[in-house]
Amino acid sequence: MASIEECEAAFAELAQLLGGMDESHRKKVVLDRTVSARIKDLDVTFAGALRDGGLHDVHQVTLGPRQHDSAQIKLALNSDDLLKLTAGDLNFAAAWATGRLKVDASVFDLLKLRSLF
Repeated sequence: MASIEECEAAFAELAQLLGGMDESHRKKVVLDRTVSARIKDLDVTFAGALRDGGLHDVHQVTLGPRQHDSAQIKLALNSDDLLKLTAGDLNFAAAWATGRLKVDASVFDLLKLRSLF
């Protein structure tokens, strides 16, 4: 099981990768959505914003018992799978198809997300 710090580093790496995409690819995957990722084995949720072709403002959030996650795109996965996804060792579509990655998003957003990984 990866640590919370390793997950934070994975999100920072993903943000850097998205920020470094060439302009033509970035235009193809531009989304303006709020996003959350629940790391199931650590019982922690990270939230951020996908905009201008990048991942911004990633931070850990605490949801109370009566609060719900209001992100437009919601992901749920284990910490090790997060690290594998961001390192390119786990295919997004395969992770989703096998249930290792849960995605609550529109079909349009799902297709765009798939092209990021």
